[in-house]
Amino acid sequence: METYIEKHFKMDFKPMANEGAVFQGACYRIAFLTSRIVRLEYSLTGCFEDRPSQTFWYREQEVPALSVKEDEHILEVVTDHLRLKYLKEQPFSGDTLSIELKYSCQIWRYGTEEQTNLGGTARTLDAVDGALKLEKGLNSREGYVIIDDSKSLVFNEASWLEPRTTNSTDLYFFGYGTAYKECIADYCKLTGRTQLLPRYALGNWWSRYWEYSDTELEGLMNRFESEGIPLSVCIIDMDWHNVNIDPKYGSGWTGYTWNKNLFKDPKAFMTWLHDKGLRTSLNLHPADGIRGHEDCYESVAKYMGVDVSSEQPVPFDISSPKFMKAYFEKVHHPLEDEGVDFWWIDWQQGTNSSMKGLDPLYFLNHLHYYDLGRDGSKRPFTFSRWPGLGGHRYPIGFSGDTVVTWDSLAYQPYFTSTAANVAYGWWSHDIGGHFMGIDDSELYARWVQYGVFSPINRLHTSKGIFNRREPWRHSHEAYEVAKSFLNLRHQLVPYIYTMSYRNMTESLPFITPMYFEHPHDGKAYEYKDQYYYGSELMVAPFTAPRSKVLNRTFKEVWLPRGQWFDFFTGEAYRGDNIYAMYGKLEEIPVFAKAGAIVPMAKLEQTNQIDNPEHLELVVFGGASNSFTMYEDDGISREYEAGHSVLTTFDLEASDTKLIFKINEPVGDLNVIPVNRQYTVKFRGVASDCECFLNGEESDFNYDVVTRTLSVTVDSTDSIIEVRHQDLYHQEIDVDQLIFELVQDATIIMDEKQRFEHWSYGILGTNLSLEEKMMRVLAMPVNDEVRRAVLAILTKALMK
Repeated sequence: METYIEKHFKMDFKPMANEGAVFQGACYRIAFLTSRIVRLEYSLTGCFEDRPSQTFWYREQEVPALSVKEDEHILEVVTDHLRLKYLKEQPFSGDTLSIELKYSCQIWRYGTEEQTNLGGTARTLDAVDGALKLEKGLNSREGYVIIDDSKSLVFNEASWLEPRTTNSTDLYFFGYGTAYKECIADYCKLTGRTQLLPRYALGNWWSRYWEYSDTELEGLMNRFESEGIPLSVCIIDMDWHNVNIDPKYGSGWTGYTWNKNLFKDPKAFMTWLHDKGLRTSLNLHPADGIRGHEDCYESVAKYMGVDVSSEQPVPFDISSPKFMKAYFEKVHHPLEDEGVDFWWIDWQQGTNSSMKGLDPLYFLNHLHYYDLGRDGSKRPFTFSRWPGLGGHRYPIGFSGDTVVTWDSLAYQPYFTSTAANVAYGWWSHDIGGHFMGIDDSELYARWVQYGVFSPINRLHTSKGIFNRREPWRHSHEAYEVAKSFLNLRHQLVPYIYTMSYRNMTESLPFITPMYFEHPHDGKAYEYKDQYYYGSELMVAPFTAPRSKVLNRTFKEVWLPRGQWFDFFTGEAYRGDNIYAMYGKLEEIPVFAKAGAIVPMAKLEQTNQIDNPEHLELVVFGGASNSFTMYEDDGISREYEAGHSVLTTFDLEASDTKLIFKINEPVGDLNVIPVNRQYTVKFRGVASDCECFLNGEESDFNYDVVTRTLSVTVDSTDSIIEVRHQDLYHQEIDVDQLIFELVQDATIIMDEKQRFEHWSYGILGTNLSLEEKMMRVLAMPVNDEVRRAVLAILTKALMK
């Protein structure tokens, strides 16, 4: 078997826990892998599993500080966080084994399941219209979680999966209380990190289930370019291969031979895509193996010892090293040589294989991931469904074929952020939805907005001539919104790429639920569809249709304690409050924390994804902060040898002054542009500030709409200072906001006119905010309009 296993599949596992952390008897073995993770094994035969399992690869960790009390009957082990008690040699039960969380006094007894697990993720959203039940995550409100690893497969010495030979209990106790981020970080120490994604994966993807020809796709990519809408990936769905095959071979779902009626010269076409700055992937459904009609059939059949003349299929066998060697070397590698950048493993054919207990999806993800990185230069990643715990090692996740409804969109923010509880940080949804449901330009625009503020932004739809994801095929309003936000996604790549680096180095997913940062605030658990978008921003996307009365979308948003700013307008908000947000279609609630620093690219060309020559640094006051931006060549693994750059931006903030410093970049400067410009945008500041560059008074631009003071510099090691006696002073024209809202409302004119000064006197008067609120409460107008006007007045009172 080992003959067929290539060296890039040979893993450097460290599966044995450090001896100093292990307590073992005739039938039990207890290992303290960290101060808060305990492995609990019980075997009547005294045989324990030392090999790496599908999930846990690196049990060899530094021994935590342990205090041990032990006699012939009782074992008690105390760490900085836990206290374990066990009646030695007794079968594990609620009476014999318990673990106490020291700081909460919460006690787990064997056999007890946590009741308030915060959830993990799910294999797929296929055909889901709204919500579904999630698998267990690693965090809970009780403060502990039990993971049963007893039935998982293990890797043998050849780094190939095989069933366990022991029949034993194999549990992992996670006791982290509310230290949710620390839990995920330690979990990744035991299971492996999520590696750095290629930069192009973070731009906009185009994907559609459609029989495109090369000419059609070239025309479509050119249309995106002419519209000024950037893309970084063009996926070719399953019709790249022959699907209308002779029925004697079976279904055309599986295929590996280019349809030359559609793609005359595949290599030339993929070269054309690359020249356009686009990467590409082909869709795979490998379940039916290699059959007689395939171009690669003869080569694979001979290798596998199948009579070529018989045209008998070579069955797909994920458990066979020999077949998988042929599968990669004779089927996939030639296609990669033509220009395929990565693979879309659209596996939907079940969970069984010829090896007992082996789910094909897990091993497909594992093997494809390491095969793509086989030469040590290309960054490996897959595009596939969630395979279970350990799946975070194989990004990117394909969430499946969702139904096109508002309920589907409304569920995705929660679904995506909750996946952080199993370290799965790079979900890719069908932006716009896959099939069925409703064709609605407003829904499309809102889904695109969410896609921009989701991990991977992939426009997608199923077949049908009326299925539309191209922005210009929607209403003019939706087109303008989609175009603006798709450009914003590429502008945000420097920030998102830095968050990918953070994910690799700190094991903190890009998108996290609110309770990761605010575990002791009950509202963090209630507001499930808002989330942190990296370290600097919080997003609460609109996921419901507009009111037919207000022509705006409503959302209730909770802002945690501290000061916050609207990312787009710079409007200041006082935290520890709940706000009623009413948004036009072009608006989405995105908030920057006080002191936020967000590096963005100034786009010089349509499909720009590389390290920009002109950086725009959006800076918010209210608190001091430091942000270190990460860059490398974006595609290779040279960063592992130190070929990368870190540039730190420092902000010193007070009520009257902001001092911002662009420090010299550190690292291999060859990976960034030589002549880089920086435009620093201080958002949310007063219009009549003073500005100084390196101690000298400086000119600046000011945008009233976004409350932004902008200064451009041509060098690093620059210090920009902004001064004002009331730096964050903001004039809020409440009357104008109310006027615009009422003007946009679809109500009878008599009700609109009640807001005029000659009627109830709300607009154009010198009434206080409180007096205006009282009049609105008494005013006989539409209730939706009343609530929206009161929201404007309440927000003004809360400044």
